[in-house]
Amino acid sequence: MTAVTSEGRAVGGLRFDLLGWLATTNHKRIGVMYGVAALGFFLAAGVMALVMRAELAVPGLQLVSEQAYDGLFTIHGTAMMLLFATPMVSALANYLIPLQVGAADMVFPRLNALSFWLFLFGGLVILSGFLVASGPADVGWTGYPPNSTLPYSTTTGTDLWIVGLMLTGVAAILGALNFVTTIYTRRAPGMSLFRMPVFCWSMLVTSLLILYAFPALTAALAMLLLERRFGAEFFNPAAGGDPVLWQHLFWFFGHPEVYIVALPFFGVIGETIPVFSRKPLFGYRAFVLATVFIGIYSMTVWAHHMFTTGVISLPFFSATSFIIAVPTGVKFFNWIFTMIGGRLTFPSPMLWSIGFLFTFLFGGITGVMVASAPVDFQFQDTYFVVAHLHNVLVGGSIFAMWAGITFWFPKITGRRLDERLAKSHFWLWTIGFVVTFLPQYQLGAWGMPRRYADYPASSGWELLNIVSTAGAFLIALSVLVFLVAVVEALRRPAAAGGDPWEGNSLEWWATSPPPTHNFETLPPIRSERPVFDAREGARPGADRPTAVATEPAADPPGDAP
Repeated sequence: MTAVTSEGRAVGGLRFDLLGWLATTNHKRIGVMYGVAALGFFLAAGVMALVMRAELAVPGLQLVSEQAYDGLFTIHGTAMMLLFATPMVSALANYLIPLQVGAADMVFPRLNALSFWLFLFGGLVILSGFLVASGPADVGWTGYPPNSTLPYSTTTGTDLWIVGLMLTGVAAILGALNFVTTIYTRRAPGMSLFRMPVFCWSMLVTSLLILYAFPALTAALAMLLLERRFGAEFFNPAAGGDPVLWQHLFWFFGHPEVYIVALPFFGVIGETIPVFSRKPLFGYRAFVLATVFIGIYSMTVWAHHMFTTGVISLPFFSATSFIIAVPTGVKFFNWIFTMIGGRLTFPSPMLWSIGFLFTFLFGGITGVMVASAPVDFQFQDTYFVVAHLHNVLVGGSIFAMWAGITFWFPKITGRRLDERLAKSHFWLWTIGFVVTFLPQYQLGAWGMPRRYADYPASSGWELLNIVSTAGAFLIALSVLVFLVAVVEALRRPAAAGGDPWEGNSLEWWATSPPPTHNFETLPPIRSERPVFDAREGARPGADRPTAVATEPAADPPGDAP
């Protein structure tokens, strides 16, 4: 059983000493706090989605007014993209990067803590719009002028949305600086760049994208706040401004943001599938190069969200949008050929990984469709785009997120999730996801517009909306099953061991949960799978590797996870 200390009660290997958590600079604790906060925002955004789906189940306004609906879909989109998906990337990166490169902590522990608190308070500022009389931001998560400028949006919630997003953007930039510096400077002896785990490679590219893309959003938000409250005229055409300027700045951030969210989770799948296939990742170097090319190409496709503006080069941005599918396809071949001929097992992390392959592939195919300008003209601002967006972001990132959570949960807590509950979570989520979003493709093809709180009773859209709403509530049920699985696991003694899955990368060399400085010794690093190499070398008849002693960081954190 876990002992109770004077510092607080321990559950799941995580000491609940409040002051220690509030003042921590330990990367593992910061990773856990990022994850818990991101899941909290996810639950809040999920409740908003359920209210919207309930409103759209049948024609007429039943639950909320049109303005309240506008606020719900604005904050839902903002929270899912910038308060959940991006911070969940930071949660995994904070916890795993030092462990995977063999370091004791991040290079800048205090900056790491600052980035978390900026993110958390930024998110709370955004949600505080629900507490003001005029309501939350109601301008859509993309914030297009003139909808977001005076006199069209007068709510204080929109100003809070702007300030909160600026805080979360600064947090992301500070975190990215820390990730890049840690990966470059804290790798263990023997770990060259092409011996790093693919998750670290994915985070390296993602962090560089953040450093290029997030300043554009921060600048656009500053311009919008100056226009709303200080008389500037950046987006007002009557005063020489240009509303399309916002779209350029926003999507110069917004399309790389899709890959800022997706690439780390591609790395997660690159970690899980080899472990449960009992094979090395097929084409490791090709996978890494594909990651780099996706990062490069993602900076060239922002204007495919602007086909209907009439001010961009349609052939150029259609071509770049098609090209970016090529390195993504390379990754699919990496994953599939890793499984071919492997000794496959199917615990819950592997089920989520395979579910990711199917759902993300479907989203990618529909992405190629809307990358064609004539097709995009037809589907622009319809539910086809809503279905595509969720197929890519939920089918890609969140399926892979669940794979990562179930995979690394034993490392973080020392306990494994109950497989029956974990697999129930998977099947309920997967069925609910398909039932929710597949009908929306047809609704979009029939012309149902997005961002509307109501639709005509004569449209013929009611049946598919009822089906989609039922699927959303099934997704909610699956999340409840996951929460039950977590609580049930934390009530049990820590018995997962250091390496319950027989993993490949260095985090599985540490105990579960890891000690304060992560490692006492490290195995020799001769490939991208050092723990696998050490495990195989320790089998009877093999040459036993010699463990390498490690030294703590010069300024180590003073608390354990």
